Amino acid sequence: MTAETQIKETVTANDVVLFMKGTKSMPQCGFSSRVAGVLNFMGVEFADVNVLADEDLRQGIKDYSDWPTVPQLYVKGEFVGGCDIITEMTMSGELDALFAENGVTYDKDAAEKIREANT
Repeated sequence: MTAETQIKETVTANDVVLFMKGTKSMPQCGFSSRVAGVLNFMGVEFADVNVLADEDLRQGIKDYSDWPTVPQLYVKGEFVGGCDIITEMTMSGELDALFAENGVTYDKDAAEKIREANT
């Protein structure tokens, strides 16, 4: 199976997917840790894909999205962004709206706590 096929199947089969360095329980870079931390704190069920475990996948996700960095968040098969974009969307409430529009369950109170703690 090619990296592109594996990526396409993963983002299609899961409502929320985070391609990251490490895993959601043990991120291996600060940017991956930040995004996984937001998702975990908000109670979002998501598939984590450790790009460090497969060099083809690590390059493949960059080619697939035409985005040069990891982590990368996908919701309902669509690329949302990397760490900076997810951080901005969390702070503005756009991430909440995206989850709500796509039927992704999340903890609204936790999202508010993140915003309160970072203002």
